[in-house]
Formats: sequence, structure tokens, C-alpha cells
Amino acid sequence: MLPPAKGNWTKEEARHLLSRAGFGGSPDENGRFHAMGREKAVDFLLNPEESIKAHPKPEWADLKTAMVNMTEMMMERREMMAETRGLSVEEAEKKRRVIQKDEQQESRKQGLEAQHWWFSRMLKTKAPLREKMTLFWHDHFATSIQKVKQPVLLIKQNELFREYAFGNLRDLTQKIVRDPAMMLYLDTQRSSKSMPNENFAREVMELFTLGEGNYTEEDVKQAARAFTGYQLNRLNGEVVQSARAWDDGEKTIFGETGPYNGKDVVSLIFKKDACAKFMAVKLWEFFAYEKPVDSAMADLAATFRKNDYELKPVLREIFLSAEFYGKKAMATQIKSPVQYLVQLLKELEMESAPLGFPIMGQTQLGQVLFMPPNVAGWDWGKAWINTNTLLTRYNLAGSLINGSVRDMMSAKKIGMRNKLRGDSMGPDFAKIAPESGRNETEKLVDELIARFFCVPIPAKARDSFIAYAASKKGVSFTDKELGELCHLMLSTPYYQLI
Repeated sequence: MLPPAKGNWTKEEARHLLSRAGFGGSPDENGRFHAMGREKAVDFLLNPEESIKAHPKPEWADLKTAMVNMTEMMMERREMMAETRGLSVEEAEKKRRVIQKDEQQESRKQGLEAQHWWFSRMLKTKAPLREKMTLFWHDHFATSIQKVKQPVLLIKQNELFREYAFGNLRDLTQKIVRDPAMMLYLDTQRSSKSMPNENFAREVMELFTLGEGNYTEEDVKQAARAFTGYQLNRLNGEVVQSARAWDDGEKTIFGETGPYNGKDVVSLIFKKDACAKFMAVKLWEFFAYEKPVDSAMADLAATFRKNDYELKPVLREIFLSAEFYGKKAMATQIKSPVQYLVQLLKELEMESAPLGFPIMGQTQLGQVLFMPPNVAGWDWGKAWINTNTLLTRYNLAGSLINGSVRDMMSAKKIGMRNKLRGDSMGPDFAKIAPESGRNETEKLVDELIARFFCVPIPAKARDSFIAYAASKKGVSFTDKELGELCHLMLSTPYYQLI
């Protein structure tokens, strides 16, 4: 095992864990988390009391309801298309485009509602690690609404990720190779014995389970034959394997021969030691830091194999390890856009986001939920930050604090149109700093530093905050001045790190 953390469980370590294994919290939430102690805090994350159904999905996202609606829509489409008989070619094409436009608008509307639903879960959940792992799986087994086009299938997949958030990795992989959204994204429903989809077999090995160099091109070709025959019924979301389309011949994969199907291929993959090592590194880099030492990952991989690919023991080992709380880990990870937006709202103690703010922020910062750029997911770390996105982060924080979110939005650009109405309120500054405590400038600054920064910041930065606060104090430190001080702190490189 990785050497466990010893000594006192500090407030900084508690904040670090809650930010990395979740999305941070308010000072009160951080305080309660610290009071649990290290081991109980980890148990709280891994064994959440909140029901997995605590945040109901949109009504249309119920699969049975969605399929009934889709059937009705298809019948209406047939009727409308029947009306084009006897029309000129130009008129018939115009009618077809109108039908297509209506369907696309409905899909976009549902997509926006799905994104809002998941972002809201991240913000309000009492099971932060479960949502963080759902995000991890969404990036690892990446699919995009842009190609899948059926938001209901993305939510179905999202629920699968949540169900297996810290379950069995092999079981999740077995599920995902037959997941409707994944099948549409990687075109596996078209894979037959006459034309096997080698691209899918390669992605399963290279991106999902083994990594480069741990399989051969012949393994890919043979596995592609095994994965043939899976067919998706778009009307009910069910996946079956067609005996006629499946290649039932002998295949040799990783040196073993048999009439394998897709389930058999996944089982063969998980017999290879490389799978445990690949996933151990992926999890460590997501939660701790990049390029870990091989010996530590060998220990973590051994835990994976010992526990038959159950995730919970591996996550527990990560979060209780001394290395997770070391200098290489704490305050070294650049917040992803989603992390930045959720954590910003939580630290400003805003129970909900202004309407349209989450999708606007995600779009401008480069990480839109349900829309990873490709099958490899997002690029993380330094890729999140450049001159433009850094300035955008500062502006987003300012608009949120000033209650001027709506003024920043362009409904036409982000596809919200008339949905961007109403709530553009800022935070309740009485929660952030009660008026009775605003006269002691240094104490106020230190309390805000403890709220917004995960580790102590340089003395020079603290002094600049104190000087700014002193210059703004005047007769009384109103919400306006407090907001300006908060914005100054949020517009620093230190706030971009967890």
C-alpha cells in the first residue's frame, strides 16, 4: 500500500480533500468536514448518505417516457412528410427542413436542460465524491451530445457512471461497451462480421483500459470481430447482440483463443496487469498530480488487483496516503472550468447559479458538460489556462459578485434565447462577512483568504489585499467594497489552483 498519512489532520488538508474529491465548500462546510477527522472524512465521501435519486432528472429524461415521445414524434413526422406528396421538389424540401429544424431545436433545449440538471447536482449534492467520479467517468468514457443527438441517452449514461462511481471497474466497462450513447458515438451498432469496427476495439484498449503499448494490432483486429453484432433499438434504448451479425469464429487475443464475444474481450483485458496500472495512474493524476512515480502506482495497481477491480479500496488508499497531502499535490492542480464554476458558487455561498451562468461559463472556459471534444476527453492541467480564459475567469467572478451575470450574456451566441430571464442576483454578503466584523481590516482579509485559498498565500499578496481593503474602507465597509475585495482575491493566479 501507499504509505498512509500520519500526524495532525489540518484544516488545509481537509479543504484539500474536499476540493479534490468534490467541489470545495463554504467555511462552515470545510469546518464540519475537518471536525470529522481524516478517516471519517474519507468514509463520508466513499459512503454517502444522500440517495442517488436525490436530485430528480427532467421528466423527459425518463427512458420510457422519452421513447414514447420519440415514437409519437416519428409518427407525426411521417404524417407531415405524407403531406408533401404532390408538392414541388422545392416545396417538399422546404417542408423537410422545417421538420428537421423543429427536431433540432427540441434536442438543443433538452441538451441545455440536461447540462443544467447535472451542474445543479454538483452544486447541491451531499455526495460530492460521487459527482466528482461521475465527471471522471464522463471524461474517461467520453461521449458527446453533438454526435449522439439524444439527450436522454446521455442522461442514461450519466446515471450509469453515478451508479458505478466507486463500484467495480470491470463491471462498469462491461456496461459501457454496450451503452447506447457509446454505441452511437463510436458507431458500434454498425459493426458486423462483414465489416468489424476496429476503431472501437482500439479505443477500448488504448483509451479505456490498457494504454498504448499493451496490445498489438492483431489483438485489435481480433477483438473487433468479437465486438460485432451489437444492435441498438432506438425506440426503447435496448441493446442486443444479433447472432447473424456477430462473428462467432475463433479469435486469438492476447495469446488466448476462443469464439469470443465482446464480454469475453473485456474479461481478457482485465486479466492483464497493465489494466490495473493504467487505471491507477489515471485516477491518481485526476485526484493528486501528474507523472507519479512508478513504485507508488505499482502499489496502487496491486490494491486494484487484490480487490478484484473494486474502486472503493483504491480511492480510500489515495485519500489516506501521505503523498496525497504532500507538496507535489496540495495547491498544484489547475481548476477545470466546471470545478472553477461550482467551487466559486459554493465559496460565495450561492445555493443556485444565475440562470444561464453555468453554460455560459463552461462555453467560454472550454469545458461543456456532455460535450467533450473527442473520444480522448478533455485536455487537463495547463491546457485550461491561457491569456483569454484567465481574463474570462476574472470577468465571470466579477459578474457573479456584482449580480450582473445577465449583462455578460449573449442569448443568441449560447443558444438560450428567451430562457435568459430573471435571476441575476449576486451573493449574500452578510453570509460572507457580517457587517459587525468588517471594521477589523486584517481580520477580514484573513477570513476571506481562508475562504478562497486552499493554502496560505505569500505575505506580499496578503499585504496587497490589506492595503486595498484599507483604501476602500471609508466610513463603512459596505457590500460594494466587500465585493470589490472579493473580486480582487478571485482575480489572482492563486485562486485558479486547488
